[in-house]
Amino acid sequence: MERMLLGQRAANIVLGPAGPVRLRTSMTLIPFVVFVLFAFVQHGEVLLGLIDLAESNWLTAFNLGGSAVFYLLVRTRLSERLSRDPFLTLPQILFPICSITWSYAITGPARGAVIAIMVVTIVFGMFALDPKMAPRLAMLAFTALVSVMAWRAATAPDRYPPVVESVHALFTAIVMGATAVVVIRIGRLRARLAEQKRDLSNALAINQELAARDPLTGLLNRRAMVELLAREHARSERGHGSLSIALLDIDRFKHVNDTLGHRTGDDVLRRFATVVQSQLRSVDGLARWGGEEFLLLMPGTSLDGALIVLDRLRAAIARGGFDAIAPALTITFSAGLVQPRKGEHQDEAIHRADRAMYQAKK
Repeated sequence: MERMLLGQRAANIVLGPAGPVRLRTSMTLIPFVVFVLFAFVQHGEVLLGLIDLAESNWLTAFNLGGSAVFYLLVRTRLSERLSRDPFLTLPQILFPICSITWSYAITGPARGAVIAIMVVTIVFGMFALDPKMAPRLAMLAFTALVSVMAWRAATAPDRYPPVVESVHALFTAIVMGATAVVVIRIGRLRARLAEQKRDLSNALAINQELAARDPLTGLLNRRAMVELLAREHARSERGHGSLSIALLDIDRFKHVNDTLGHRTGDDVLRRFATVVQSQLRSVDGLARWGGEEFLLLMPGTSLDGALIVLDRLRAAIARGGFDAIAPALTITFSAGLVQPRKGEHQDEAIHRADRAMYQAKK
């Protein structure tokens, strides 16, 4: 257990807290490890007499120092203040392009392998950069390598024969061009997948919203209100303010349906919901409980305060403009108002409100 805790502490120190920071930091360590391995291979070339020791040391210092700087910028989150891309993707691609180009200039006979490493660098950016950047990076890498090839062929033709460098330049053009095409296609596929993911997320959000809403009035449905009531009831039980519950029922609604038709009845329900909702606070909850019944949840409201709210609703419904739905149509409602008692289940509180509402109707 102690070793596990020490391991977790070490991971927190090196990689940072769990989450995006740790992911980004761990990704910056990959190039660092690669450069360490590259330094060992490069030193082996020194021992074989392929690379000058001083030139190798300078390149190794550049590689390890630069990757260490990227690690520190990401680990300390300073990169978040320096760039909109906290991973510094583009600089982390441009850096190895410089390093690989430098390596080609000093490697001598084994320099052909460097071209393959450049491909890995370009591919690295396809998961984070805009697909349009791929051909630009490939062109930059090609230009850098070909420039070094021409320079070394002119200044050190014994180690960099012009004919060989011409072949290498042609090979570089083919490889960089093919790499750019592949990266562009993968980038476009990634963009389409991201768009599909956004569409699915939006569709899921809409479905969740529809699952919680009454399709006729747009209010919360019974299931959503039960969940909301459970949360507010729990808060009230913990001493976070009083809670009032009112059950509203439109009077003589069956008569409206029988004489004016169900379509008019639906219009009345929608208008009633709109008028009541317009009189409530953002913290209040209103749901269509069933038929012409509506459940009103008023957190942080005493019974006296709730009575004032209901009186305001009565006045709003009286001037609610229902005569625009049908001439001379007026709507009233009856309400049962309760506050949940200490330790009382919410279903029992609603049952008391239901009894009070029917008593009001009488």
